[in-house]
Amino acid sequence: MVQILKYLLGSILLFTCCITDLFAQVETPKYVNEYLAIGVGAKALAMGNSQTELVDDATSGYWNPAGLLNIEDKYTVSLMHAQYFAGIANYDFVGFATKIDDRSALGISAIRFGVDDIPDTRYLFDQDGTLNWDNVQSFSASDYAFLFSYARKFPQLPNIQFGANAKIIYRNAGQFANAWGFGLDFGFQWAKDNWKIGVTAKDITGTYNIWTYNPATYYDVFASTGNTIPDNSIEAATPRLIIGLAKHFPLWKRSQLEDAEELMGLLVSIGTDLTFDGQRNTVIRSELMSVDPHAGLELHYQKMIFLRGGISQFQYIKEFDGSETLEYLPSFGAGLAFKGFTVDYALTNIGDISTASLYSHIFSLKVNFGHSIKRTVNTPKSDKYY
Repeated sequence: MVQILKYLLGSILLFTCCITDLFAQVETPKYVNEYLAIGVGAKALAMGNSQTELVDDATSGYWNPAGLLNIEDKYTVSLMHAQYFAGIANYDFVGFATKIDDRSALGISAIRFGVDDIPDTRYLFDQDGTLNWDNVQSFSASDYAFLFSYARKFPQLPNIQFGANAKIIYRNAGQFANAWGFGLDFGFQWAKDNWKIGVTAKDITGTYNIWTYNPATYYDVFASTGNTIPDNSIEAATPRLIIGLAKHFPLWKRSQLEDAEELMGLLVSIGTDLTFDGQRNTVIRSELMSVDPHAGLELHYQKMIFLRGGISQFQYIKEFDGSETLEYLPSFGAGLAFKGFTVDYALTNIGDISTASLYSHIFSLKVNFGHSIKRTVNTPKSDKYY
């Protein structure tokens, strides 16, 4: 365990030095592709987005591609739909994963975050100045991501599994502009006894969005109102490092035997997101790196009924008198698994953490089917708890 932690710390330092040098000469605005940091799956959202070391289903392509090797059946599908900002924006996720054999797995995921039916009022007035609502049309502003994932376990490293994503980004603002991007993610998970560690390096080489604008659709309006005409451009998303540590506590077994069936158990997870695009409003922040911690727990009964809770998004909120208070986002949830179907629920705030009225109900569905995959002799016994 100590050796793993030393290796992890060294990897973080090396990763930080490499990306600092890589992006030293690149213009990287904050929050590029930030819709990819929201999180997917009601289970994860209920646990404060603590998943990189725990994920074991079709959401692995998003959280940590190494988790694809944790699926228990031949195939698994995950679906989620959520609404943001009182239904103005829609957030959808679909993921599919399959085992190739007991040491490798594949996955594919798709994410859409979009605002639909935006009124286009450029031609609200006719040439004679008459107001004409028939001229008002609508368009959508949507962000898409497609993730192609692969995970592999090597016989020489029985406690470690690795994974990688190749992702394609597409963003569009109606007929006015669109962008294409490409990025790579890497991750690994380590498990021994009742401990698990996970690390995901997102946008490891940077993800570059190439924007193309269509000035013919807005040039006259922008020119007449004094707005700057945008030029084709490239924006880069800097890497994000996610680290998680979890421990499983058996609470109730069917008998006193060591390998007896577990009836109830508790899973505790802590972790952090490290970003490298300048200071963010997080607990620890500097020009080099911002640290955003989170934690979650899950109580299960016979792996059928789940109760979950989490805490995340620690932020300093400035009050009217100029003082700052530390706010955080609590989240809660539950799950029910039965005969290959799992329905998860989360109650979490999807907007301003200081506004309690924005708490939303989020549901996601997981379906497992196909023949179960037999685990190899070298697979850690603790895997069954996750």
